[in-house]
Order: sequence, then C-alpha cells, then structure tokens
Amino acid sequence: MATTRTLPAVPAPSARNAAPTASSRSHFGLDGMLFLLADVRDGLSPFFAMFLASVRHWSPGAIGLAFAVNNIASALCQVPAGILVDRTTRKRLMFAISGAMVALGVLLIALVPGRPAVFLASVILGMALAVFHPITIGLSLGLVGRRGLASRVSRNETFNHAGNFLAALLLGAAGWMFGLIWIFILASLFALGSAAMAAVIPAHEIDHRAARGDALPGAAAMSLKALLRRRDLLAFLAVCLLFYLGNGAMLPLASETLAKHHGESLFAMSGCIMAAQLVMTIASASVGGAVAAGIGRKAIFLIALAMLPLRGVLLVLLHHPLAVVAVQALDGIGSGIFGVVSALIAADLMQGTGRVNLAQGAVALAVSLGASASNLAGGLIAQHVGYDAAFLTLSVAGLAAFAVCAALVPESGPRPALGQRDERGWIAAVVRARMALSHAAGSFAKP
Repeated sequence: MATTRTLPAVPAPSARNAAPTASSRSHFGLDGMLFLLADVRDGLSPFFAMFLASVRHWSPGAIGLAFAVNNIASALCQVPAGILVDRTTRKRLMFAISGAMVALGVLLIALVPGRPAVFLASVILGMALAVFHPITIGLSLGLVGRRGLASRVSRNETFNHAGNFLAALLLGAAGWMFGLIWIFILASLFALGSAAMAAVIPAHEIDHRAARGDALPGAAAMSLKALLRRRDLLAFLAVCLLFYLGNGAMLPLASETLAKHHGESLFAMSGCIMAAQLVMTIASASVGGAVAAGIGRKAIFLIALAMLPLRGVLLVLLHHPLAVVAVQALDGIGSGIFGVVSALIAADLMQGTGRVNLAQGAVALAVSLGASASNLAGGLIAQHVGYDAAFLTLSVAGLAAFAVCAALVPESGPRPALGQRDERGWIAAVVRARMALSHAAGSFAKP
C-alpha cells in the first residue's frame, strides 16, 4: 500500500465549512499580478529571439539552445515548486521573490553581453517562472474555492492575455523608438510591479487548505507513487507535453523568419503578439461562459489542440509579414483555451488528493519539457533543413497531441447530455467540440 503523509495544519477561514470568498481587493490584487507579469511570462520570448538574432547575431541553433536552457531549468523546478505551493502559507511572498528574480534575469540579458550572461539569465528566469503557474492556481483556489475556480481561471487568463496585448504594444514602441535593449528594461519594471501587487491581497482571505485541493483537516495527501499510477493524469500530461513540443518553437521561429524583412520585422513581430493576445483575451473569457453552459472541458480542449497543426501548415504556405500576423490569431485560440482548460482539468483530476498544485507543477513540467525539446529541435531543423521542415515537424507533434487527447483523456467536467457510456469516445468528443465551437462563435458575435 502506498504511504501517505498527513497535511500540516494551515490557517482556515473564519467560516470553517464555507467555501472561500474573496473581496474585491483580493480580485484586484490577483488581476494586477497577472496583468503586469504577462509580458515576461508569455510575451517576451519572440522579442528575445529577435534580439539575439539581430543584435547579438546568434545562429538559430544557439538561440534554440538558450530557450532550451531556460525550459530545462524551469522543468527541474516545476514539481518542487508545486509541492512547495501546496505546503506554504506564504504564497504572496513566494510570488514576490519570483517576480524579483524575473526582473534580475531580464536585466542580465539586456545589460551584460556574452553568452554566459544569457545562459545564466535563462536559468534564473526558468527557476522563477516555474513558480508562477502553480502559485496562481493555488491563490485562485484559496480565494474562491473549487466552485469559483472556472470563472476565476478564465479571468486570470483574460487579464494575462490583455496584459500581453498591451505589453506587446509598449515593448514594440520602446524597441522602435529607443532600441531593442529597452524592451528588456521595460519588462523588468513590469515584473517588479507584479511582485508589488502581491501585497494587495489580504493574507487572511487565502484558505490554504482549499488552495491545495479541499483536503479536510487530518486527511492524508496522496503519495507521489499513487499519483504515478493515475492513468488519466499521465495521459493528460502526455497531451500537454506533445502540444508544447509543437507549440514551443513555432512563434520564435516565425520571429526569425520575420527578421529577414528588416524594415517590417519589429512591427510585424509586435503585430504577431498583439493579434494572438487579443484573440487569447477573447478566447479565455469565452471559456468561462462555455464551462458555465455545461460544455465539457475535453471538447473545448480539443479545439485548442486542433489549432496547432493548422497553424504550422499555414506558416509553411504563407511568408509575408502580414500573413504571419494573421496566422497568429490561431495561436490566440489555441493558447487562450489551453491556459484555462488545462488548469481546470488538472484541478478536477486532483480534487480531494491534497495535490492540486503539485499537479499544476506537473503540467508546467510537461509544458517545459515539450517547449525545451521544441526549441532545441526546431532551431536545429531550421538551421540544417529549413524553416518549412521545422514548421511541418512541429505540426506533427500537434496532431499527436490531438489524437492522444481524443482517445485517452476522460471528460473531467460537467457531463453533456450525450450519455455517460460515450463520454470517453472520440465521436462524442468531436460532437462536444462542435458544440463548443458554436458557443464560442456566439460569444465572439456578441457586441
């Protein structure tokens, strides 16, 4: 029998049996943390690739290695970060320290020339960024509980992508007017601002027991050995890894192809990020409504997975900067949905285990491993075979993610009226995906 560990006592809210309720101040603090952190969490990598290619004159393979170092460092820290978030009652301080580390890493890239400084910065950024995903979910659960998680995670991603949209505009303008180095200086200020926003959340409103999976006082957390026997969790983690094996290098490689258009590259790169983030903002907000309407997580998730191979093929066929910007709208749909639904599925699978944030760390680990391999392989393929071959290879990984999800990942959320017998079958999943597409289209059409 697997051994278990008793969860340490943590502060509980005053109403012991009630679900956590967050004040408007807490929501504002979490919104601000995600809005200001957005550019360094998701939106800086293409500018990073462009800076190394055009200013430091790095080869595609060397740029891919820098991204791989970042992702490997993040991967090594993901599961320990999830365990720490499950255990700690100092989540706000943990977030603030990580934000300060991001600011340090970004400034190293901007101000210290040479490859050792870039690789050191990649390690620092990887370690810091490993914390942000599990601690964001932990804070969300601790503030609103499981019942409010879907709407809160949807709101998290909406603010994250809205911040990315504004950051792309500001960073692009700063790079154009003052030089690419100012992109990183501005990003460091955003990271410090995000760290400061953690203090806005009142500490007493965070239910740390709810934050790790609604474990009751005296309950035992599921052992790591038992988690490794959960086939549903392992299949879901495989999907996350495959998705980012295809997705991780696609935008950086697109930014390198744009660097060939010297007069248009910076504006086109900003346009790529802004187009994707604008669509991500809408998609993230729509997911909350779709979940509330009873559409299953798996059906919505399949839409995100389908966008990746389509995007890769279009990048092979279309090379004009404006066309590349248009293709990035598909990344907005895929990544916008992925950010919300992956967190919900992981939380669903781990409810009652006391390991919710560990599972979030495992998802981030799968993402980091996939992105690391993607950037390394994508860069080498682009350097030795060409960018078209790299995009097609990444598309194959996206197709594999879709197939594994359709066949092996169960529906973890509300059950649509299709019968429980077919809930794991790919035919039912496709039908639910069509329902989700129809709902999303209605959401986009609303003024």
